[in-house]
Amino acid sequence: MHTTRVHSFSFDRMQQAKLSDIIGIINKIAPPSLAEDWDNVGLQVGDPSAEVRKVMVALDPCPASVDEAIANSCQLLVTHHPLIFKPLKRISTADEAGRLIHRSICSNLAIVSLHTNYDVAENGVNDLLSRQLGLLGVRPLKVTSREELLKLVVFVPLSHEEELMNALLPYSGMPGNYAECSFRGRGHGTFRPLAGANPFIGSVGIRETVEECRLEMMLRKSGLPQALKALYKAHPYEEPAFDLIPLQNDGGALGIGRIGELSAPLPTDEFALLVKERLGLTTVRVVGGQDKAVSRVALCGGSGASLVREAVRQGADLYLTGDIKYHEAREAQSQGIALIDAGHFATERLMIEGLSAQLEQELIRRRLDVGVIPCRGETDPFVFI
Repeated sequence: MHTTRVHSFSFDRMQQAKLSDIIGIINKIAPPSLAEDWDNVGLQVGDPSAEVRKVMVALDPCPASVDEAIANSCQLLVTHHPLIFKPLKRISTADEAGRLIHRSICSNLAIVSLHTNYDVAENGVNDLLSRQLGLLGVRPLKVTSREELLKLVVFVPLSHEEELMNALLPYSGMPGNYAECSFRGRGHGTFRPLAGANPFIGSVGIRETVEECRLEMMLRKSGLPQALKALYKAHPYEEPAFDLIPLQNDGGALGIGRIGELSAPLPTDEFALLVKERLGLTTVRVVGGQDKAVSRVALCGGSGASLVREAVRQGADLYLTGDIKYHEAREAQSQGIALIDAGHFATERLMIEGLSAQLEQELIRRRLDVGVIPCRGETDPFVFI
């Protein structure tokens, strides 16, 4: 793990941020539409219009993380696990959820979660875990959906061509290993402002001809609301002209868990030692596989026992997750797949550093004056003696 850090940016023209601005960034990183139906993601506690100067990122909304966020004068705690899973009948300090909600409200600390949406999202929990273990050719273990793509075609005067393109590129989507792809061509647009219009160029009642840029790019449908918001903000026209065209291109599979290959086969016990080293563990639980080499690895951060059969179906030699029970271990033995239970905490805590870095990048890009602090006070509730 990296050393403690607090990032607060001092570029010229930095802007103050509201909680709603941070939620917008989080929704771009892990769209809420990716969350399971039973999950509760997004704003748990807080005022969307409140100013945010410091954010803490933690795995759990527990007393340790809430206390640490308040001690560091944070206005927002972003967690993986939600504070509120089911509808509450009361908020009372007689139970822990009530105490945390009460303490957060009294301290002006908002709480936002991104849970199963961050498990599924690109560069979320499972991709972070795959990279930590050095897996190659990583893809979703169980595909749950495919990203829909749209083509945006927008016309803008040459004076605002670069500004609009830079505003839209973060929302572009492209199959394969490419990003920030666009096409630009120049031509002439005509329009005649009618009574009541407030044209950026020209006068009411007079037809105008303007040299314009035709800007095209692919967008992920899940990010369309944010992209259109950026378009209207950066475009100088009162009524921007644009088209949205559905595409048949495969925008990429999305799903639960990941499966990939090791750069070279390893015996199960050696791979178990690698897991311990990469995840900073003293022990892991291993089921089977002592007589086989591991080349293809499937994984799911947190509680992923339900995906054992999918890992077998996908030809994995070994499946890594947390919270494996006795009968699930017996089933894996009968299926002939090795298991490593590295624990719920260890397989998900990578999100603290990973999400902190993603938030920092977006805050810098948007010139928002917000510091990001990874939580250091959380520990695994299990102690091995």
